[in-house]
Amino acid sequence: MTSCRKSDIENVIKTLPEETSVEEAMEKLYLLSKIEKGLQQADSGNVISHKEVEKRLKKWVD
Repeated sequence: MTSCRKSDIENVIKTLPEETSVEEAMEKLYLLSKIEKGLQQADSGNVISHKEVEKRLKKWVD
C-alpha cells in the first residue's frame, strides 16, 4: 500500500471544484497514490534506463 501525507490528500481535495463527484475525487486521489508509488520506487532504485524504455516501446509500436 502506498502511503501519502494527510496534507497531500487534503490539498487534492481542496483543488476539486465545489460541485464534484465522488468518482472524480477518487480518480485524483488514485493519481496521487500512483505518483507517490513511483517516487518511492525511484528513491529505492527500482527504475529502468531510458534505453530500456525505448526498447520496450519499440516492441509496442512496431
